[in-house]
Amino acid sequence: MKLRRLCVFCGSNAGASPDYVAAGRALGRMLAGQGIGVVYGAGGIGVMAAVADGALEAGGEVVGVIPRHLWTLEVGHRALTELHVVESMHERKNLMAELADGFVALPGGIGTLEEFFEVWTWGQLKLHHKPVGLLNVGGYFDRLLDFLGQMVAERFLHNGHHAMMLVDADPARLVERMAAYQAPEVERWFDRART
Repeated sequence: MKLRRLCVFCGSNAGASPDYVAAGRALGRMLAGQGIGVVYGAGGIGVMAAVADGALEAGGEVVGVIPRHLWTLEVGHRALTELHVVESMHERKNLMAELADGFVALPGGIGTLEEFFEVWTWGQLKLHHKPVGLLNVGGYFDRLLDFLGQMVAERFLHNGHHAMMLVDADPARLVERMAAYQAPEVERWFDRART
C-alpha cells in the first residue's frame, strides 16, 4: 500500500510527560522525510501542534481539518499547507478519512480515542481497508491494550478484527508495518458470533 498521507489523532494537550510532544514532533518529521503527508485536526497546541510543526519543519505537507466552533477553542494552527474549516465533527472525521491512506493515534484524551475507535470500527465493517495503528509512546496505551485483549477473551472482539490494529512503540517500524498492511479476512464473524 502506498501511504501518501496519514491521518494522525492525538491530544490537544501536551500531557504529563515531555515524551508525548517529543514523539509527536518526531513522527511529523519522520513522515515528512518519507514523503508522507499529515492529515490532522488542525490544532495549534499540544501534541497536535508538535506533529504539525515537526512535519512542517522538515518540509512536509500538513492538511488540517477543524470545525468552525473549535477553530478558536483549539487555537487552530495558522501555518498549515492546507486548511479545511468545516461545520461539524462528523464532517471533520469524514473528510480526514477521505484525505488519508491510514490512521495512527498518539497519546491523547477521549477525543483521540473516539476518533481512533470510529475508524477502526469502519475498517471492521469494511467501509475502508486502510491500516489503523497506535503509537504506544512510553506504554501510554498498555492498559487499553490489556482491555482489548479482555474483549477478545470474552468474545466481544474477534481475533481478526483485533489484528487489524497495529501497535508499536517505534514510529518508523509502525509506519513500515502500515505500508505493508493487508486487511485480514474475517468473512464469517457475524455468523459465528450468533452461535
